[in-house]
Amino acid sequence: MTKFVKKSEISTNWFEIDAKNAVVGRLATIISKIIRGKNKNTYSPHVDHGDFVVVKNIEKIKFTGKKFQNKKYYSHTGYPGGIKETTPEKLSVKKPDESLKLAVKRMLPGGVLGRKQLTKLKIYAGENHPHVSQNPTVIDVSKLNNKNIVRS
Repeated sequence: MTKFVKKSEISTNWFEIDAKNAVVGRLATIISKIIRGKNKNTYSPHVDHGDFVVVKNIEKIKFTGKKFQNKKYYSHTGYPGGIKETTPEKLSVKKPDESLKLAVKRMLPGGVLGRKQLTKLKIYAGENHPHVSQNPTVIDVSKLNNKNIVRS
């Protein structure tokens, strides 16, 4: 018989990741698994029991190959001929956190559950962040491969 976790039985943890010299896509897969709760034994796809992730030093994140100049992000204003495109190079000037946030967002499920899970991602430029009081567990991405994400 399958046992489903109740909302009162869910506990959330905080993790801190230093994005210095981390590759965007590989970091996004690690973050999305933690946010969805796939690192827990009680994972169920229809319940939000993921953990919070704080990412710091986002301005030092890396892209592989020539993606920093050539990758395109598209958005549409809703008006005819209103398609806009930008590159990570242009995006990093105004919003350095946006490229990682978009990568993680596209790895989460669409709909209400995915939007709720995306709010558990906190991205900051620089070393300091306001979530020190939550006492986050530090994850060293350079020593971590995608298969053995932190289990809790």
